[in-house]
Amino acid sequence: MKWTGRRESSNVDDRRGISGGGLAVGGGIIGVIVLLVRFFVLGDSSAINDAIPQQGGPQQEMSAEEKKLDDERASFVKVVLADTEDVWNQIFSQGGKKYVEPTLVMFRQSVQSACGMAGAATGPFYCPGDQQVYIDLSFFEDMQNKLNASGDFAMAYVIAHEVGHHIQKLNGTSDKMNQLRQRLSEEEYNKYSVKLELQADFLAGVWAHHAQKMKNILEENDIDEALNAANAIGDDRLQKQAQGRVVPESFTHGTSAQRVYWFKKGFETGDVSQGNTFQDPSLN
Repeated sequence: MKWTGRRESSNVDDRRGISGGGLAVGGGIIGVIVLLVRFFVLGDSSAINDAIPQQGGPQQEMSAEEKKLDDERASFVKVVLADTEDVWNQIFSQGGKKYVEPTLVMFRQSVQSACGMAGAATGPFYCPGDQQVYIDLSFFEDMQNKLNASGDFAMAYVIAHEVGHHIQKLNGTSDKMNQLRQRLSEEEYNKYSVKLELQADFLAGVWAHHAQKMKNILEENDIDEALNAANAIGDDRLQKQAQGRVVPESFTHGTSAQRVYWFKKGFETGDVSQGNTFQDPSLN
């Protein structure tokens, strides 16, 4: 992805040097991959507190080389966030609406959000309660080393997906989902959760479509990197890794094939109106 030397978003709350309350979540995201199945990119964020072990422990010091790499990732995240701002400001404006830009919180090890205390093991997530995206930059190492989802555009896809959840908050979809959560069984609600997540994948694809048209950001194989990442984080694939079997009724994010399909559809069409996953009969 062509990102160096471009505008960085100012809507970033960098808490990497701030203790998040003394939690020490060891092993990274893959050490507790079942959490990733539940939480990845929003997931069941209301239950974050219950899932993170409450352990005390100091943050591990980073070497100069590690810090340099971490700062480079931080700059990349800011550029991608700025690109999402430019795209969604334009799309909302064309629809006669104003886009309210989200804040992205970068943290290390643990962080307090309106959805509860979260750690690196939960993966990136969007909290509707404070309309903020949260990400521990170490997640990108886990994507590459443990999920075999390498490449900077794989990282961009993750960020764009989280911003997709913000779009869903702005258009009222998240609030409707919260109402459903109150009256449906877990298995019934999971079906709607899959549709919510696949729509966020679609919106990430829409972002990539318009970012390319506006700024010519893509390099060779970038879309393949995003599709590989979408494939790597399907519920079926993650469950197979975590527990050796697949339980479709517990899916919350969609299969690998579904995630790839909806991102591709968003990228190829660039048309927000074609992403109504809630009315797609194939997802019932």
